Amino acid sequence: MCISLTRPLILASASPRRAALLAQLGLGVTVHAAHTDEPPPAPGEEILAWAQRAAADKARAAAAELSPTPALLLGADTVVVLPGGGLDAPCLHGQPARLLGKPRDLDDARAMLRALSGTSHVVVSAFALLAHPEGTEVTEAVTTTVRFRPLDDAEIAAYLATGEPLDKAGAYGIQGRGAVLIDGIAGDYYTVVGLPLTRLWLALDAWRQR
Repeated sequence: MCISLTRPLILASASPRRAALLAQLGLGVTVHAAHTDEPPPAPGEEILAWAQRAAADKARAAAAELSPTPALLLGADTVVVLPGGGLDAPCLHGQPARLLGKPRDLDDARAMLRALSGTSHVVVSAFALLAHPEGTEVTEAVTTTVRFRPLDDAEIAAYLATGEPLDKAGAYGIQGRGAVLIDGIAGDYYTVVGLPLTRLWLALDAWRQR
């Protein structure tokens, strides 16, 4: 099963995982990742809305660097969400939460893995489809709950030594060696990888060749 679109698809992300997922669907894609600032969500802001805005900002930034030739830009953003946080925390479904993005360094990755050990968290993956040059947008955010088994410090250190955690939200990759850290998931696996394929497939229908 594949899909032919009415205009070229451009991925506004440097993530090789997202490019591979699009190829898995039989979609030809060009990568054009533009730099964007990613301010954190405001106190009390709903993370689902914030993630959709971040995905749309990436698509818009890439579109601004292109000629007016018709294209469809795809921006995406994935974050790991833990319950809790202070008065300045954002919210997930109205409850205070804290975000785990990509770790700054090994110490930050270690702290994230310790926080995830033996607990459940939510992964939010948002995408934005931007029709260029018209500016029409479709955005959506999808959530999946992931449960980690308990990890000891030696196992965390061994995983850190692989280098895999450093470019992953929450410091783990479910599609890589991090798979063995996970006790189970509730929801869409591909949301955790970084792109909710079923929801994206349905959203692309508006640009499908008939």
